[in-house]
Amino acid sequence: MNPSFRSFFKISTTVALVVSGVPVRAEIKPNGLFSEGAVLQQGIRVPVWGSARDGEPVTVKFQGQEVRTIAKDGGWKIELEPLKAGGPFTLTLVGDNTISFSDVWVGEVWLSSGQSNMSFPLAGAANGKEAIAASDDPQLRLFSVPHAATDHPLASVEGGWKTSSPATVAKFSAVAYFLGRDLRRALKVPIGLIDASVGGTPAQAWTPMSVLKSDPALKDILVRYDESLKTYDPAKAAAAYENEVKKYPDRVAKAKSEGKQAPRKPLKLADPSRRNNRPGGLYNAMISPLESYAMAGVIWYQGEANAGKAAEYQKLFPAMIGSWRSAWKQGDFPFLFVQIAPNQQMTPEIREAQLLSWQRVKNTAMVVTTDIGDRLNIHPTRKAPVGARLALAARALAYGEKIEFSGPVFSAMTNRGNRAELDFTHVGGGLQARGGDLRGFTIAGEDGVFVPAVASIEGNKVIVSSISVAHPSAVRYGWEKVPDVNLFNAEGLPATPFRTDRGADK
Repeated sequence: MNPSFRSFFKISTTVALVVSGVPVRAEIKPNGLFSEGAVLQQGIRVPVWGSARDGEPVTVKFQGQEVRTIAKDGGWKIELEPLKAGGPFTLTLVGDNTISFSDVWVGEVWLSSGQSNMSFPLAGAANGKEAIAASDDPQLRLFSVPHAATDHPLASVEGGWKTSSPATVAKFSAVAYFLGRDLRRALKVPIGLIDASVGGTPAQAWTPMSVLKSDPALKDILVRYDESLKTYDPAKAAAAYENEVKKYPDRVAKAKSEGKQAPRKPLKLADPSRRNNRPGGLYNAMISPLESYAMAGVIWYQGEANAGKAAEYQKLFPAMIGSWRSAWKQGDFPFLFVQIAPNQQMTPEIREAQLLSWQRVKNTAMVVTTDIGDRLNIHPTRKAPVGARLALAARALAYGEKIEFSGPVFSAMTNRGNRAELDFTHVGGGLQARGGDLRGFTIAGEDGVFVPAVASIEGNKVIVSSISVAHPSAVRYGWEKVPDVNLFNAEGLPATPFRTDRGADK
């Protein structure tokens, strides 16, 4: 048969089958997370899903299990019974076609997300070269979700799992890598890390639009977004950008002369409807495709982009956490996050918003970074301690280890004449002042004026006073953009900044 005629015959036959109503063979396809090198979560039911033609019988085989279903509306989904850690195992999917992945492991899966301090690569971290050189570990697997923002939820994600090695980790999230490395050492099971983070993005971009629309406390976010759509003018945006480019060298020189961090380079003002940071956009493209992938929990490092609206963040952040938990249908899984480090651009109110989220949202934990920030750089390079502290929190919340995972947290104040007596939780093995006398405390009397205070440790309490304050009314600790503080517990974990004068409903 003539080759060209053979091709025509093949195409014509396919068209005829479609027109006649005879079903054409369609290939079963799993979500991109289920691929060679994947890690599946141990100990709980594990959903597996993908696409196929309507009515196509689908069978999933793994660890001696065979689960069957019928594809409907172009998709299918099954659940495997709880799995045992180990590997490698073979995951087989059978439909009109058969797919097998022979390098699949079972262990602990963690999702990392947030903005630039989470996406900050291992290659740029302090001691990153040494970490990269020692990164060979066949049971530590990495998956990077492609950056994207969409107006509608995506069903699947592209990409592939990589084995931790010097060839793969350099561009991966440093914080996530250090968490995974430490959990591998502590748990001695395979670890899978899924990184879905994008620099410069606010929490509303990671929150479903349906949640933003339904919560009256978050209405201003959508009001501002709608206003940005109405006022955007491409010509004016281009002119403004050119003007900022001309001014930029002088702004850099001025910052340098004042010992301040250089301003960011000007960015072209894109159409708000196409920006990564538009409400719901990142959730749709980078979180929605992951929904249901069984995991141990989430680590989160974000807040810089919301620092100017800390009061709003008190509502937004818990709403975002709740929306993820609702989508996964896996209960209140551990959600561990990092408090913003000291920096001249970050206000104490955003750290307080994060502290309040921890105190108000169950099964969460907060890592404090007052000792590893950078006054001039919003991206501090010391990421290993951040990952290590997240790993401590994971071991305590997710795995039930009886270990201290937080530094001291203020709990109550009692007046003792001209002295304020402060109580703390998470004192661990005891309170400590590192590097000299306690620093970072201020105190106010009935006039509400705060002055520097003298502070000392007495047992598991901190005593605060000032010769100029006869009757203390409030105490603050680390209430600065760049606090000079040194209260720790014996485990080496720093205390979170706080203020006692915050009303319960502020």
